[in-house]
Amino acid sequence: MVFPNLPGVASLFTLITATLIPSAQSLATAAKTNVTDRQAQLVQIPYGVNIHHCYVPGTVAITFDDGPYIYTEELLGILAQYGAKATFFVNGHNLGGNEWLLRRMVNEGHQLASHTWGHPDLTILSYDQIVDQMTRLESAFAAAVGVVPTYMRPPYLAANDYVLSVMGELGYHVIGVSVDTKDYENDHPDLIGRSVAKYNSELDQGGTIVLAHDIHEQTVRTLTRIMLEEVYERGLHPTTVGECLGEDGWYR
Repeated sequence: MVFPNLPGVASLFTLITATLIPSAQSLATAAKTNVTDRQAQLVQIPYGVNIHHCYVPGTVAITFDDGPYIYTEELLGILAQYGAKATFFVNGHNLGGNEWLLRRMVNEGHQLASHTWGHPDLTILSYDQIVDQMTRLESAFAAAVGVVPTYMRPPYLAANDYVLSVMGELGYHVIGVSVDTKDYENDHPDLIGRSVAKYNSELDQGGTIVLAHDIHEQTVRTLTRIMLEEVYERGLHPTTVGECLGEDGWYR
């Protein structure tokens, strides 16, 4: 373009160019900043430390312990109906014959995580026993879906400093809870309302990582729909623990 030789036009063009067209240096700086931000975000997700809350605003992670079980297939259908993702903390004792459910979970975008092989209280086990609980389930995961989770939840939420240190050594993010539905105490049509009330109350208090169990009929057939509808009514996004932490290294 040729500009007429008018006063101020050249300087105006220079100003527009400098303001609206980023330089190669500024683009490189922005790219470097994005990488640095992503690395910083990943560093914030520690191993061997109890995590109880989502980091990403507006997210809620509904998690299910102890499956897969006879109700898990139905649960996956409900999650699909609501367009929701969840995290499944799998127990090795319930795995046999249900490996296909793990593959379906992964294929549908849910997150698999470890709940140990035999559901023991890890705080009373030796180092070798703790490692065995984790590695036995790792082998089962690898055989079933070809990956090993980097997330775990201790049975009974029991994790002292020693257990946490072993989990850190083994490369596990340790996930606690901030909304405990106590659904295992209320697995009856006349009682499940107690879990609903507890869920709503703890959401009100800012809880974001929810504990439920897919081994209980009322959890799957009643509580799950209510939980999802409540999340959506609050304008929140139900997702996996990994996504709610802003972290994508769910497996190794």
